[in-house]
Amino acid sequence: MDSCKIEIFNQVNEEIPELDTVLKVLYSAIEKEGLENTIFNLIIVDNEYIHELNRDYRNIDRETDVITFALEDDDTMVLPDGVRVLGDIYISIDKARSQAEEYGHSFLREICFLAVHGFYHLLGYDHMTPEDEKVMFGKQEEVLSAYGITR
Repeated sequence: MDSCKIEIFNQVNEEIPELDTVLKVLYSAIEKEGLENTIFNLIIVDNEYIHELNRDYRNIDRETDVITFALEDDDTMVLPDGVRVLGDIYISIDKARSQAEEYGHSFLREICFLAVHGFYHLLGYDHMTPEDEKVMFGKQEEVLSAYGITR
C-alpha cells in the first residue's frame, strides 16, 4: 500500500488509541477495492464542529456521526503524478461514543464502521435506495468482518 496514503487528523483534545486499528481497517478496504495512488483524510472532531459542518454545508442544523466531502465528482482531483485525491471523512467522536453505547457494541466497532462508511461514500457509493444500501453496507461488512470487527 505504498502508493496509498491516509492522513489522520485528530482535532479533539484526547488520545484515541483505536485510530491505529481504524487505519489498518481502512488500508484493508483500499486493498479490497484494488486502489492505487490514492490519498484521503480522516478527521476526528467533536459534535460542535460536525454540527457546524452540517449547518454550513448541508443546511442540516444538528450534529451527525460522519460527513464526507468527496472530491471525485469529476476528474479534476487527479494530481499531475496520477494520484487520486478522494476527499475528507469527518467523524464526530462524541457521536461515535454515544452510538456505540446505543447499539450495544464497542467504540472500536463504531469508529471503524463510520470510517469505512465514509470511505465508501468517497468512492461514490450511497444508500438512498434499498438496492444501493444493500451494496454499500455489504461492502462495509465484508471489510469489517475480514478484520474481525463484528457487532
